Amino acid sequence: MKVLLLQDVKPQGKKGDIIEVNDGYARNFLIRRGLAKEATAAVINETNQRRAADEKRRKEESDAAKQAAAELNGKTVEIAIRCGDNGKLFGAVTSKEIAEKLVGMGYDVDKKKVVLKDSVKSVGNYEAELKLYAGVSAKIVIAVKPL
Repeated sequence: MKVLLLQDVKPQGKKGDIIEVNDGYARNFLIRRGLAKEATAAVINETNQRRAADEKRRKEESDAAKQAAAELNGKTVEIAIRCGDNGKLFGAVTSKEIAEKLVGMGYDVDKKKVVLKDSVKSVGNYEAELKLYAGVSAKIVIAVKPL
């Protein structure tokens, strides 16, 4: 019997897979516990359409991320912050502040996507990496200036 897995089943497959199993195993275990449902023609067609739509959406997101990475690569983000006489900051520049500055520049970047190599605690230029999508990243320069 062919069934569509509704959840991951360890030895059989992952959610969304259509697998062939014994009739008794399907009826008495998988379907009864809500782990699978019978794979009729309509279910198979619906699953294939959903997979195609998901693939198209992922491709669009990837293309948008690549375009944003091309625009952002090498950009300089200037942040003015209070500091002492010797150029040491009162606090530090965080990924949240960098993300807010990028949003102000017109780019939709979440603070979780900003990766700083070192903590920014003094005036100067620093490199940061933006992880926009799986395998897509951009390097920007953070210019910290006194207020």
